[in-house]
Order: sequence, then C-alpha cells, then structure tokens
Amino acid sequence: MFDKLQTIISKIESKGADFVDARYDELLTRTIVKENERIEECKTIKRAGVGFNVYYKGAIGYAFSADLSSKILEQAANDALGIAKASSHAINIKLEIEPLQPTTELNLKLNIKEPAWLSDLDEKMELLKRGEISAKEYGENITSLKLMYGELSGEKIFTNSEGTEIQWNPLLLELICIVTSKNQQGDLATGYEAKNGSTGLEYFKNKDSTPEDIGKNAALMAKEKMTAKAAPAGKFSVLCENILAGVLAHETFGHLTEGDFIISKGSPLHDKLGETLGSEYVTIIDEGVLHTDYTLKGLWLPYDDQGVKTKRSVLIEKGILKEFLHSRATAKILKVEPTGNARAVNFTFAPIPRMKNTYFTPGDLTEEEALKQLDTGIYAIKSLGGSTEFDGSFIFQALKGYWVENGEKQYPLKDVALSGNILELLKNIRGATKDLEIFSSFFGGCGKDGQAPLPCGIGGPKLIIDNVRFGGEQ
Repeated sequence: MFDKLQTIISKIESKGADFVDARYDELLTRTIVKENERIEECKTIKRAGVGFNVYYKGAIGYAFSADLSSKILEQAANDALGIAKASSHAINIKLEIEPLQPTTELNLKLNIKEPAWLSDLDEKMELLKRGEISAKEYGENITSLKLMYGELSGEKIFTNSEGTEIQWNPLLLELICIVTSKNQQGDLATGYEAKNGSTGLEYFKNKDSTPEDIGKNAALMAKEKMTAKAAPAGKFSVLCENILAGVLAHETFGHLTEGDFIISKGSPLHDKLGETLGSEYVTIIDEGVLHTDYTLKGLWLPYDDQGVKTKRSVLIEKGILKEFLHSRATAKILKVEPTGNARAVNFTFAPIPRMKNTYFTPGDLTEEEALKQLDTGIYAIKSLGGSTEFDGSFIFQALKGYWVENGEKQYPLKDVALSGNILELLKNIRGATKDLEIFSSFFGGCGKDGQAPLPCGIGGPKLIIDNVRFGGEQ
C-alpha cells in the first residue's frame, strides 16, 4: 500500500501540488443491541478506503475512494488537486504547512490479552446475558432493560510527500446497560452504566467492570431515582462527578481551543494566551496516549490523521491558558508546532482540528473530603447531554444527583440541569479529588462540521465548583 500511494503522490506533485498526504483506513465495527430479552441488532460493518489531502497555493483539496485500484485512487488524488486549484483564488486564510522530518513507525498496536475482534459471537452474547441477569436481580419495577455491546478495530496507514510511513491499529470497546423503572406514581426513572476504552475483553473481568457490576449499578441507579426529588432552582455549590467534569472539559472548553476556531477568531479564547482564566485548581490536558502515571481507560491515539505523533497539550495550567489544539496548517499560521489533533471520522472526511483525550487533572481530596468541603449544595453525577455555544455558555443535564448538607448526602435528586459560562465556571473551581477517570464511548462521540461520531476521551476528577446555576422546580 505504501508503494502504491507514494507513486500516486509523486504524480500529483509533478502536476504542481505543493504537498500531498494519503490516508488509508480499514475500520471494522461490531454492534449488538439487546432490549427486553430480544436481540434488536447484531451487525458488522467494514469500511475501507483512501483519502488524499492536496495542498496548492494555500488551498487544500480533499477527495477519497473506496475503490483501491491504482487507476481510481489516482483519479481521486487528481480530483483533490483540482479542488485545491479551483479554491486557491478565493480563500481568505492560506493553509500551508511547515516541513517535518519524515517518520517511520509500523505495526504499532496495544498489548491486548483478549482482542475482541478475535473472539466469537457467543462470548459477546454471554456478556450481555450476564449483565441482563444482574440488572433483573437488583432492579425494581423494570419497564425496559437494554444492553449494548460495541467494538472498533482495524488498521490505519499514512504517508505523504515527506516520505513518512505510519501504520497502526485502532481499537475501542464498550458495554452498556440502561434500565428504566416506574414508580407508584407512574414516573419513569432511568439508570445507566457503561465501561469502555481502548482495551480487550479482559477488562470485563476486572473488579467493578464485570457485566454483573454494570447491570447491578444501572438497576440500582434506576431504583434509587424512583424516589428522587426534583432538583431546586437557583445558584448552588456543586460537586461534579468525574464524567460530568469531562463533559465540561470537552464540550464547553475543549472546542474553544481547536485551531480552526482560533485562526478564524471564532473562539473567545483566540487572543487570551497567557491570561488567567481559572482558579489554581484548573489544569486541563489533551493527549493521545494517556500517561502511565494513571490507571485509565481512555482512547489510544498515537498518531493523528496527518501522520503527526500526538503530544500532551497543556491547555490550561493552574488557571493560565497555555496552548491550543492544532493541525499542521493551523500550527503554521500561529507559528507553533502541530499537536497531533488533525482527525477525521473515517477516510470519507478530511482531517480537521479535533480533541483526543481531554480531561481535568486530579487534586488531593478524597470523595468524603470533597463532600465536607462542599458543605451544602448539589452532587451532580454523569451527563445526559446538553448544548453549548461559542461564547462559552452551556446547559447540561446530569443523569442524577444528591442534595448535600453539612457534607453529607441527604436524598437523591432528579431533573438536575446545570448551566452557566465556562469562563466564569473555571474561576469558581475550588477543589478536586485525587481519583481520575476517563471515558471513551463507542456509542456516541464528538460531532463537528458534519463529522460524527468521532471517538474522544473525556474525564477528570470530581470538582468542587461554586455559584453554578441549576434548573428544576422553583
């Protein structure tokens, strides 16, 4: 494949291209969905093809083909050159790149004990059955029970005009249980638990990560929420659970640091490098290969889709904005090194600046100490999604919560909606726990410019934050 792509690259360069890169993706996804004891979905999808990025006089053209014959691939590369030439006279911002030393790294893969893609279907069905049995055992008045298994595997190959040759094997795995119960008043309560990451099936043998644990935790959450009270409205201090903290890091802050939004001045952070935006407890990292200092389950991403080795980017350090997330082109415009953040969902899309694993770093508190420090307020747990704006404003729905008084959880809450502006919220963070969790979903992911879902890691410790606005009953 490398020789074939290099031959095409040379031909396109001879026609005037300034630079060419080629990316081959072969991605295999397997999905099983079981709902109320019935298999609703069991499918395998394989997508393979090549995409070409062609640079010409400050413009970039992108084209792709799922036909891997040399003739059709060369036509796709020619199409990309034609697109670049056609748009070169109309661009407002020139997109060029600084030369990099060529890199060669082949057969890059994680050491997985039990690769999911090598196991048979019966083994995966058994995981769902075990989670189902456990959920039934611990649940109450269950009206709906859904289990989902998903896996991603495959191969990525990258080469370019510089002679770089990269080959690596992505992987992602997830098991989910969703339980819906009904209370005596007829109100529905949903419990959710998921375990995931770039790992093998051995992960589901670990303590707290077995199918039994997943089913049990989802069922107990739904059961508890049947008696939950509506969250009060107003401004309160909050203890944000790890995954909800990760959603805040990704959705409300991470996107504002992506290089295309920075160079277009569409982000309110574009001119704030070096400024203090948060408290001393705020450090946010974006990296592709997670530090070995932590025991994490996130996304493994050694290279981006421009063949750049992913780096550990410190976006904010102790409240001070330090750097942004770049493709090669946005990095050149701002005269910095690329960060390995040019990513695409698959070969049918051009790579654009996207996040990798984005998370708050941990502090030194235990959960009990954090609740004591919170004193009175709301403990908000996980996320049901929400919306964000480019001015940093957000609204998110937590999956559940607790009302806390004098550092003790008093009773469960439902309808926990929190809102605010991330630039204000960061200044109000006054503590973090020492536990760090990373979540990387197969079902879902990040969306941007029509590219979705892109796997990303999100997470952090539990964060104590003051003056957070909550919805709910008045």
